[in-house]
Amino acid sequence: MRIARFAAGPERGTGLVDPRAGTLRPVRETLADLVAGALPTPDGRTLELGAVRLRSPLAEDCRGLLCTGINYAEHQAESAEVFVAAAPRHPIVFFKTPSAVADPGAVLELDERVSAQFDWEVELGVVIGLGGRDIAAADAGRHVFGYTIVNDVTARDVQRRHEQWHLGKNVDGATPVGPWIVTADEAGYPPDAAIELAVNGVRKQRAHTTDMIFSVAEQIAVISRYVALRPGDVIATGTPAGVGFTRSPAEFLRGGDVVEARIDGIGLLRNEIRVTPAAPRPAMTQVEVA
Repeated sequence: MRIARFAAGPERGTGLVDPRAGTLRPVRETLADLVAGALPTPDGRTLELGAVRLRSPLAEDCRGLLCTGINYAEHQAESAEVFVAAAPRHPIVFFKTPSAVADPGAVLELDERVSAQFDWEVELGVVIGLGGRDIAAADAGRHVFGYTIVNDVTARDVQRRHEQWHLGKNVDGATPVGPWIVTADEAGYPPDAAIELAVNGVRKQRAHTTDMIFSVAEQIAVISRYVALRPGDVIATGTPAGVGFTRSPAEFLRGGDVVEARIDGIGLLRNEIRVTPAAPRPAMTQVEVA
């Protein structure tokens, strides 16, 4: 199944998506209900996808995204001088709050007064269905409800300035997630898919989910050793090589850019960028000394 949250006028709901037909069938359950194991019961309507606004497919009680950094070897190599000099021995995990999340299709309002270096990062998002603590890697598949796409837009100058990742990774409304969740019974487990990102039609990132340093199972096992996973939690599993700050010259998102993150078997996450320019500094005036 493909499950989306949507808005149609004042209505907010959950529906089953048929991307080939371009339709969405609203169901009576919330996304949290479905993630927790409820079976969907369509309410009898069929809506055109073009007539609704898709919302980020986070369960209503989702506490945020647990994110794994530096989880592709080529990305570790390209960023070694700035972040991690060698492949990590253990997953590097940080947290992204719900306020950082943006909807699929939303215009991302990026403020140059906050950062002049917003960068892209396509990632596979793993949605937890069955919660638990101390989950063995061999059992991790039982806990995966499905998958989505995350574009972990990062303020690089903020990330470096504060020598930790939370602020640079949590700019309000800068991280689109979507367009929907594809359940694991359809997409498969472990995930086996090409992952890529393009800016204005130019491919910037391409890899395969099997290229991860730490597999989905290993990430679930390590995270659940310390944090009890809950239904609806999302694990963003890291980005491959090709981010903007490692390029020569460095590239960052600009107003008018269109960013398209794609994972085979899941779909396309597309967002336009709008930038609020930093206010110019007042001109210096020369003071005459009598």
